Amino acid sequence: MAAMVYRPQGQACRGIAMISPGAGGSEQGYTYLGEGLSSIGYLALVMGHQESGRQALREYVQRKGLREGLGELITNASAYRGRFMDIAAARQWARSHCEGPEQILVGHSMGAATVMIEAGARNKLALTGAVAFDAYVALSPQGSGLIFPAQAWSTLRRPVLSITGTRDTELGGGSWETRTEPFRDMAAGCKWLAVFDGATHMNLAGIAAPPTLEASVVQVMGAFLDGARRNDCTPGAQADGLVIESK
Repeated sequence: MAAMVYRPQGQACRGIAMISPGAGGSEQGYTYLGEGLSSIGYLALVMGHQESGRQALREYVQRKGLREGLGELITNASAYRGRFMDIAAARQWARSHCEGPEQILVGHSMGAATVMIEAGARNKLALTGAVAFDAYVALSPQGSGLIFPAQAWSTLRRPVLSITGTRDTELGGGSWETRTEPFRDMAAGCKWLAVFDGATHMNLAGIAAPPTLEASVVQVMGAFLDGARRNDCTPGAQADGLVIESK
């Protein structure tokens, strides 16, 4: 398993943060998340997932075209099993390099689906999550459709932060608002939804994103994780261009 490691900067390690990329992503991306989480005390690992990385996506697209190829990849149960194996291996390594107790799973796009399944969301792929992390962060989560049935998230009990943007549309052209469905369905108990005005799907992956957006995403994640640790998940003051809902 390939991974890029970001070590805590100038402070004791408060815990580990596993970062799972979107389909076609690699350990070389999501630098802003790795650096941002390490700056607030986490040992952060951006993972590479061979079964759903750059080469795998290229092969799917060559056979099926972009839309159908991507759709086939993100609904491939074996690709998620490979991701879970990567996460388990990275988690075991990280626990031996950080004494802090917190364990966080972060993911974008297909990585967000990975996060939700691991957190216990029902799905159409017959996959069962281990629910092995203290808190979860899903950037660009999917609503009901190819991967998840309606009301798939109603049983999630661990703290979950969902992040999207008002230009974070789905591959098929669906509105960004579909990405708020998981939050709406979740039971109350340290659940946040953060919506960034104007942010696109790729911005949240760290591509062509204004530095101010990247900093704000990390700031929201830090505030959420601080609240989850204290068991006080009330959001603080909100910045312009950002709306946070909680329950």
